[in-house]
Amino acid sequence: MGTASFAVPSLAILLNNGYNIAAVITAPDKPAGRGRKVRFSPVKEFSIQNNLTLLQPDHLKDKDFIKKLTELNPDLQIVVAFRMLPRGVWEIPILGTFNLHASLLPQYRGAAPINHAIINGEKETGATTFFIDEKIDTGKIILTEKTLIHPTETAGELHNRLMNIGASLVLKSVKLIESGKVNTADQQSFIRSDIELKPAPKIFREDCKINWHQPASVVFNLIRGLSPVPAAFSTMDMTGEPEKTVKILSCSISEIKTMDKKPGDILSDGKNYLLVFCMDSAISINQLQMEGKKAMTVQEFLRGFTIEKLNRLH
Repeated sequence: MGTASFAVPSLAILLNNGYNIAAVITAPDKPAGRGRKVRFSPVKEFSIQNNLTLLQPDHLKDKDFIKKLTELNPDLQIVVAFRMLPRGVWEIPILGTFNLHASLLPQYRGAAPINHAIINGEKETGATTFFIDEKIDTGKIILTEKTLIHPTETAGELHNRLMNIGASLVLKSVKLIESGKVNTADQQSFIRSDIELKPAPKIFREDCKINWHQPASVVFNLIRGLSPVPAAFSTMDMTGEPEKTVKILSCSISEIKTMDKKPGDILSDGKNYLLVFCMDSAISINQLQMEGKKAMTVQEFLRGFTIEKLNRLH
């Protein structure tokens, strides 16, 4: 059960290791993009290419869907990048239903664990497989695998690494369950009074707005934690022109201190660099995207932009 690209390697590794995929459940097709053309999910595309049986229920509690699922008589259900399952679905297989989650549970339960781990400046994360129960991301842990977060790594880069780490973990979990030797651990046993549990809720547009009154390290982590999508953004205050929104996709922390600059003020030579000041120092923008434009390097941006018109970002 999966929809996004994150789920494809997990499906592929099971198929390549000889497991019989009774069916693939993925989200219904939806129109996307400016042309509103119907696009298949990455999981559906992979399933079609490999002649796998596909189910795309509008509602997971639908009686016909549950009937079809029951008739498949699955030994095990595996969930990767999908949605919350009702009890009537996850309790069907005799060996249970397990989920792959992109964090070291019980840390970062929720819809956006990769983003929040980077936004919070974590140095380590990982993947976890766990049996699904009534609540979101709270079931008994099967396996975990840790990985370091590189100091400049973006959410997109970490997503791609965890996607493959997770696929390997899914295969190991299936083999353990198949052998009857799985020893699960209660998530409660990982909770300590001296360590704060951090959530990973869904990210909304208002969460992506940059606050330049914060330290440069906080702004830097927000930008890389939201890159490439949904992307951190700011508003350009421009002389004689309406304000414009700009997404900042890549940056680095500058050694230049605040001098007499205020948060949001800029410094640029008009050719090679664009610094934006934060509370304590500045960030140097490497890649950005103006509203209605394609992503570009800061040098490309400065070649086609009159920097004198840009007063500040806010």
